Amino acid sequence: MTLHIICVDDQREVLAALQNDLSVLPFGVEGCESAEEAWEVIEELDASGKFVALIICDQVMPDKNGVDFLAEVATDDRFSHTRKMLLTGLATHSDTIRAINESNIDMYVEKPWNVESLLDHIRRLVTESVVSARLDYSSMIDILHSETLFEALRKKT
Repeated sequence: MTLHIICVDDQREVLAALQNDLSVLPFGVEGCESAEEAWEVIEELDASGKFVALIICDQVMPDKNGVDFLAEVATDDRFSHTRKMLLTGLATHSDTIRAINESNIDMYVEKPWNVESLLDHIRRLVTESVVSARLDYSSMIDILHSETLFEALRKKT
């Protein structure tokens, strides 16, 4: 099973840089330039029976900001196990509070990001998503975050 990450940013250069940084990960990475396009991709993946493990979204976008988009995702039961990351450089203090309270974000990362740290956060969040959804991860052991997986298994016992 391929795990999918959706990246949403209206700035093509930033989106391309993010996708390039994530290309080292063994996950399907889809880039979208708007919340509307992201919904279309998410719907297509879901309709195909594919698992959306993580959405990484910018805050400041023209038609719908990241917090509003992630809040919509949070209310859709189909994506209750999907983790959400706000990756932004322009969020205000109130945006950050709304992101935590309304969209239940799992991680907030500021731009510009540190690649190694970002990749570690992503692997942790994807692993949490897999465990939360109770997917059979036996074939994914090598690509998941071992500490996060171990911690989840420890809590079960």
